[in-house]
Amino acid sequence: MDAALTSGQARTVLDENDIARAITRIAHEIVERNKGISGLVLLGIPSRGLPLAARISAQLERIDGGAVPLGSLDITMYRDDLRLRPARALEPTDIPARGVEGATVVLVDDVLYSGRTIRAALDAVSDFGRPRAIQLAVLVDRGHRELPIRPDFVGKNLPTSTDEKVAVRLREVDGFDGVTIMGGVA
Repeated sequence: MDAALTSGQARTVLDENDIARAITRIAHEIVERNKGISGLVLLGIPSRGLPLAARISAQLERIDGGAVPLGSLDITMYRDDLRLRPARALEPTDIPARGVEGATVVLVDDVLYSGRTIRAALDAVSDFGRPRAIQLAVLVDRGHRELPIRPDFVGKNLPTSTDEKVAVRLREVDGFDGVTIMGGVA
């Protein structure tokens, strides 16, 4: 492992332009796979999945000319590790007026790691109806899955070790865009 990473320094792997290109590519792949945007609903998983979903939605509108219903899906109460983590504030869940029944729902998150957040999101979506299909879009797939979950759309595959941390920063939440990897403590 790189000595700079073990000393706690962060290494930037995606900058603002890289993130913009990844979002554009994901949007094009969504249109291609679904033969347009009809019947789509985007649900961002707070906190950074929501601004990513909004950016993807804007790209989809540019590509296909129509608006895609956009909402947010807080998965906190569906997590299987609630007793293991410190309490955190609930984020808003805002399901678009058209609902999810019969729709193709695209869940959007920033980083896919163990798959547990997405498992919780699948449980949460089922409380709001029965979609025709659920797809997953992530900015970063870092591997190390604990559950059989695979993203449909990926901005960047970043193979990491389990002692590394991946930090996604978005201007809507953090004031700037970037993805960094920080090594574990040596």
